Amino acid sequence: MKELKILSPCGILGYGYPESSFLAGMEHHPDAIVVDAGSTDAGPHKLGAGVAIVSRQACKKDLEIMILNGLRAGIPVVIGSAGGSGGRVHVEWTWSIIREILQENGYEDKKVAVVWGDIPKEVVVQRLAEGKVTPLGMAVPELTAERLERTTAVVAQMGHEPIVKALETGADIILCGRAYDPSPFAAVAAFHGFNLAYGYHAGKILECAALCAEPGTTKDCMLGTIREDGFVVTPLSSERRCTCTSVAAHTFYEKDHPYLLHGPGIVLDLEQCTFTQMEDGRSVFVTGSRIHTTDPYYIKLEGAMQVAYRTFVVAGIRDPLLIGRLEEVEALVEKQVRNYYKELPQDSFLIHFLNYGIDGVMGKLEPRRDDLPHEVGVVFEVLADSQERANAICATVRSTFLHYGYEGRKSTAGNLAFPFAPSDVPFGPVYEFSVYHLMEVRDGCEMFPLEMRTGGDKE
Repeated sequence: MKELKILSPCGILGYGYPESSFLAGMEHHPDAIVVDAGSTDAGPHKLGAGVAIVSRQACKKDLEIMILNGLRAGIPVVIGSAGGSGGRVHVEWTWSIIREILQENGYEDKKVAVVWGDIPKEVVVQRLAEGKVTPLGMAVPELTAERLERTTAVVAQMGHEPIVKALETGADIILCGRAYDPSPFAAVAAFHGFNLAYGYHAGKILECAALCAEPGTTKDCMLGTIREDGFVVTPLSSERRCTCTSVAAHTFYEKDHPYLLHGPGIVLDLEQCTFTQMEDGRSVFVTGSRIHTTDPYYIKLEGAMQVAYRTFVVAGIRDPLLIGRLEEVEALVEKQVRNYYKELPQDSFLIHFLNYGIDGVMGKLEPRRDDLPHEVGVVFEVLADSQERANAICATVRSTFLHYGYEGRKSTAGNLAFPFAPSDVPFGPVYEFSVYHLMEVRDGCEMFPLEMRTGGDKE
């Protein structure tokens, strides 16, 4: 039976993986090495600030193994959502690392296809006026001209189509801007003529690498084998195994519907999927995946804008009296600080408290908020329109909180224990998603131009 093998090294490029697992994968003679490099899990900061998710050192360490082995085997290396957010600055950052690896190893002649995912703001304005841009969910703020102007960059998640075009060039390395996470895997399947549904479903699992295995991790390698009747996922470390439950559970990962998964121009329908344990006891065979195309074709836009500056403090509390009335005291501290800065517009700064040990993770949804611990970690932050103002107000919050004289207090030595000195940490700019919308396009390639480069190119 015809098969296509894809090696997925890790869940995000730069997270790291055992070279032994990778080399075990290469022994299976894969047809491509595909890695996802991006995510919005960490919020809008990386996109807005134009910085990478991982360090340059970590990215190069991962890429060097992939690229050198891929070139020796004569198979393409495909990178999705370069640099984390897939904007031009992130792609160029990744390209500088790739070029360095190629030049250091005498591969200046190797071809690199770059698929850009940046969307010009004027295009968004035009499509918005035409009614072809809609918010992705009820909580997304209205996309106004002012918010779009303040947006540092807009990217869109590409589907498989522009990546297939890049594969058709015969490029040794394909470097993609922002991509729908499974798209690079699906593109390899489509390029080789396999069922697109299995390409996307396998990609959905493989883009997180061994997270679908037991024990799960994003820091180990997986092999995906796509066949005409389904696909197989196999961990490449002897320490891990896939089970029907672990693979099926990961199919539900990061979804808002039990079996429908929306992507650029497609809906993946997993209602009729079956999961079968293979004879080796470590691999799982998946079949029954279906795919539907959508009309019109929508791509997801992402953009971020700076909204404030942040300063924060980390502190500990072990006084049971204070812990028992912590929210009350925090409200009184905020009231006193706001009264102290009454000359400032009260909406020009925000004060937040996070009480770890009470409800720091779930907030008001925490069902055990009455089960008070013996100690609490408190993080409080100030957001303001300048770093200087955030620093000043946070310092006042800290000093007020430290010596606040609440009812029943037995000691005046201080309410807070600080693990760091200085205690106040100026964070810098704060971003929020200003663009989180769907935009109608003619087809999957319209917004994603292709550029060819070689390892010998200069900066």
